[in-house]
Amino acid sequence: MNKVLILDLGSQYTQLIARKVREFGVYSEIIPYTTPVTEIKKEKPAAIILSGGPRSVYDKDALLLSKEIFQMEVPVLGICYGLQLMAHLLGGRVSPSKKREYGFASLEVKDSSTLLAGLSRSGQVWMSHGDKVEEIPPGFVISGETANCKTAVIENRKDKCFGVQFHPEVIHSKEGLKVISNFLFKVSALKADWSMGSFIERKVQEISSLVGDKKVICGLSGGVDSLVASMIIHNAVKNNLVCIFVDNGLLRKGQYQQLMEKFRKKFALNVIGVNAAGLFLQKLNKVTSPEQKRKIIGSEFIHIFEKEAEKLGGVEFLAQGTIYPDVIESNPVKGPSSSIKSHHNVGGLPEGLKFKLVEPLRELFKDEVRALGLELGVDKDFIFQHPFPGPGLAVRIVGEVTGERLRIIRDADDIILQEIRAAGIYQDLWQAFAVLLPVRSVGVMGDKRTYQRVVAIRLVQSIDGMTANWFPADSEVLSRISSRIVNEVDGVNRVVYDVTSKPPGTIEWE
Repeated sequence: MNKVLILDLGSQYTQLIARKVREFGVYSEIIPYTTPVTEIKKEKPAAIILSGGPRSVYDKDALLLSKEIFQMEVPVLGICYGLQLMAHLLGGRVSPSKKREYGFASLEVKDSSTLLAGLSRSGQVWMSHGDKVEEIPPGFVISGETANCKTAVIENRKDKCFGVQFHPEVIHSKEGLKVISNFLFKVSALKADWSMGSFIERKVQEISSLVGDKKVICGLSGGVDSLVASMIIHNAVKNNLVCIFVDNGLLRKGQYQQLMEKFRKKFALNVIGVNAAGLFLQKLNKVTSPEQKRKIIGSEFIHIFEKEAEKLGGVEFLAQGTIYPDVIESNPVKGPSSSIKSHHNVGGLPEGLKFKLVEPLRELFKDEVRALGLELGVDKDFIFQHPFPGPGLAVRIVGEVTGERLRIIRDADDIILQEIRAAGIYQDLWQAFAVLLPVRSVGVMGDKRTYQRVVAIRLVQSIDGMTANWFPADSEVLSRISSRIVNEVDGVNRVVYDVTSKPPGTIEWE
């Protein structure tokens, strides 16, 4: 299978590059720019892409690469900072631009024989740079320019090194996908051999080889990720997989009972149910830090899995539904970007873990996991349910988690889901939920003064959870939700609506 490695140099669009490459049927993977060339060679990439980034190549803290990258006889595409870095390392000259270029620009095609094949002679692209290449390296030619950047596209066809100053991966570059396609298929001569079917086949073989005749336990959360992971593993190890579904007291109303029945009857999985609601609430007593909440919950899950594994005997592997955004947000391992938050199944794992991990979805984005689930025969209603965080309602209560606050958030959450389904907008949304705020509000109910809780409504749209837009909900829908929460959820007298996108916010409040 072809593999394109994307070296992350700090761009906000790095994940988008990976997604666009995969959409062309070519497998891509993001690695840190600091990865040694020896390790990169072991990966045997069919092509390499250098992402953009916020630095300047002449800064003291510039993010630099080894020149060996360009001597691997592997096609390389540099995007924005990636282009500048390529030019800088190969003998060109980069300097600050007299006129910075942010936003739309018109790309004039000078040579459409290779990277720009099939593009219009003049077309819209998206620029975001303060530096530019003043002198191109030896062996390069200029194939595209803008009014402010005469080196907008440079090519060394002999050594298969190409660079674009604009961002072809964003929707604002009208024909940007043609550039990516040309690099993948015209320049690199790759095959579109990445599909869900091929992924399943490869993962089943990998897991079967790794696990052998040992036992695997898989923690089911009630969401799509862990279910799909368990189904792939079941294909590989059959009866040696035991799934564990823990009622941690942080689930939605009626969720534990409903899902236990579905797991056992509809998906025919071997599932052990564990009631640990009291234990989790005790461990979370007086904890207000969201990071600490996640780590405590992750740690307690592991302790429960360890106890169940001891009962079963012969368990060496723990399977999880970890997906790519979990890894990216939990650890700055994919480049120079900062850690956002710990996911309970990544940053919440304790040191000295007794199990070897099996994470078949670790390379996939959410929409890819859903496509994989459909390939495996999971019904659409389950596949397209809204994501629910592993730490559950604990991260939808800002501040301390108590039994009373869980009652409030659980009832409010249930009302929101009922109303958005009744309005026919459930499938238009990525997530819809309530957040209990750590403040009280003065109100008037029944001619009496009240001083009660505030609930925030969060409705967002997204493709993969990496970015999200707040949903412009109809005022009548919001009014019904608000009225029902205030009237039906004891202890709440005010409801507000969150109109923050990601970035700058995250989807969950904690």
